[in-house]
Amino acid sequence: MQVFENGNLRKTYRIALGKNPVGHKQFEGDFRTPEGCYEIDGRNPNSKFHKNLSISYPNVNDLETAQRSGKQPGGDIKIHGLRNGRGYRSKLHLLRDWTAGCIAVTNREIDELFTAVMDGAEIRIEP
Repeated sequence: MQVFENGNLRKTYRIALGKNPVGHKQFEGDFRTPEGCYEIDGRNPNSKFHKNLSISYPNVNDLETAQRSGKQPGGDIKIHGLRNGRGYRSKLHLLRDWTAGCIAVTNREIDELFTAVMDGAEIRIEP
């Protein structure tokens, strides 16, 4: 994951994605991470995954895609740290994609992002 500020690359993070990481999220429970343009639309300093930044999924296109398949789009997509009590795993979380559709970083990294990234920041999730 690359973080930019005023068009300049600020930092690169290694991440874990949804358990089924190939392709755009289609519906709730597909274990994919959304792809496209979104915003940071909230934050939780007391999440069950250390801290998190909320991603504005689903957007209008996501809703339409899910409706065409007769399913719910899901939601609650975050950039988050490791599950509370498991921070000791740190970089081991990168051995496989493991989230339900979120973007996972280490606790130290979500601490950095939590401070640096403001609500309303645009994000682009690409394959």
